Order: sequence, then C-alpha cells, then structure tokens
Amino acid sequence: MIEIGKYNDLTILRHTSVGLYLGDDSGEDVLLPNKYCPEEYNLDDKIRVFVYLDYDERKIATNIIPKIHLDEFAFLKVSSVENVGAFMDWGLEKELMVPFSEQRQKMEEGRWYIVYLDIDIESDRLFASNRLDNYLQNVDLTVVEGEEIELMIMQKTDLGFSVIVNNKHKGLIFENEIFREINIGDKLKGFVKLIREDNKLDISIQAIGFEKVNDSNAELIYAALLNNEGYLKVTDKSSPEEIYLQFGISKKAFKKSIGTLYKQKKISIEDSGIRLVK
Repeated sequence: MIEIGKYNDLTILRHTSVGLYLGDDSGEDVLLPNKYCPEEYNLDDKIRVFVYLDYDERKIATNIIPKIHLDEFAFLKVSSVENVGAFMDWGLEKELMVPFSEQRQKMEEGRWYIVYLDIDIESDRLFASNRLDNYLQNVDLTVVEGEEIELMIMQKTDLGFSVIVNNKHKGLIFENEIFREINIGDKLKGFVKLIREDNKLDISIQAIGFEKVNDSNAELIYAALLNNEGYLKVTDKSSPEEIYLQFGISKKAFKKSIGTLYKQKKISIEDSGIRLVK
C-alpha cells in the first residue's frame, strides 16, 4: 500500500500526458505530475517520492522534500488563518492545516509553532497538531542515562527549556546548564543526564560524565594553549559564559580538564590564567 505522509520507493509503470504513474507491489498506483518527473528515466525504474493528498483528496506524488513527515515534529510558520483552521507552510503546494481543535492556543498568521504531523485514519487526510503533549509520553521510556539523543527545543519554562527527546519523550534542560544561545524549534544533539523516579528526563546538551568528556576537553584546552604562546587568560574563576565562548564547554567540565592537565604537570595555574609548563 502506498503510504501517505511518507516517502515511498515506487516503480515507474507508464508515462502519460500528465506525468508518470508509479506503483507498488500491491498493485496500487499514484501520479507523479510532469513538473516533478526526472529528465531521464526508464520504465520499471525505482523512484523515491513523497505522497500526500492533493486538492481533490487524491493521492499525489512529489519529489519535493517537505519540512515535516508523518509522526514527526517540526517548527513551521502559519501562512494564513481561515474559518476552518490555520494553514502552515510545509514546503508543498497544498498547505498543511491545523484544525482549531488541534491548536493549544489560537494560532496567528505569520507566527511560528512546533507541530506534529498526524493523519485521520478515516479520511486519510494529513493534519498538524499543536497539542504536543498528546504525542509525547514518558511512561515507556526508550532511553537510558548517558545516552546520546536527538532534541528539539520546545518551550521556555521557569526552570529552563522543555525539549522533545527522540521524537517520543519530553525532557528538561535546566537554565544554569545552558552555555550558549538556543531557540524554540532548534534541533540539536543532547544526552540523558538523569531519569527521575517519575520518569521525568533531565537533559544536557553536553556529554555526561568525566570519562566521556574530559580527555577531549583537556586536549582542546592544551591545543588552545599551544596556539596562544602557551598562555590563556582564563581560570576556574572565569564566568561560565566566557569559558563556553572560548571552548564550547561548561565551567564544570573546564575545571575538571585543567585539573587533569595540572596533575599531568602540563600546565601551571596562575591567578590570572593558565600556562604551559616547559
């Protein structure tokens, strides 16, 4: 069966005046309009296309890459608000609708929102939802402490930023552990710092654990010293922001790393900076 809202690997069956008809093993076919057809092709070639419903509610194929796929989250802009809901630009000709019932708060034209792409199983119509908590669960966790994960920054809170973890779970990055600018909708790598008893996830955007980060961080600082005539005007009393701006690591990680270099007798720690030991 040709799946809506996803990429499908289909076979070129025949050419018509309106485009190529593509099919799958079940015998179903779908039109790839002329404007999306490859310049060169042969019948029976395999082609990868995205499938959705056109304005007449028929399956249609495209080689355009949409900004969101079925069962995923994305940060999209509202292009208009009509009497049936809001419409978002997702990169395809037919815009993506967010029904009023799927809006956490009334959406406004020109603003950006994180949404989830879902499908109405009765009508096969794709729709977006801004009720994100309906699509996130922490009951059955699929992550473990220390694991590297995919994040999307979801919302600013009093404690920091809530995030979407691996497209499935909800987590939190605490404000005092953020050392660079992040924004709603950003996608980045992170790590599971702690799984609490209630399955809440504490997330870090830096590697967890001394063993995992300290060697590479120490090498980074050592290389910076070599490139700066053996001296850096930064100490464990420097601000977290200054340390992150220079090395891209937290103050805690920096202190561990210079401690390692000091124990290895590679550096001396002075009041105003650190210096290579000759």
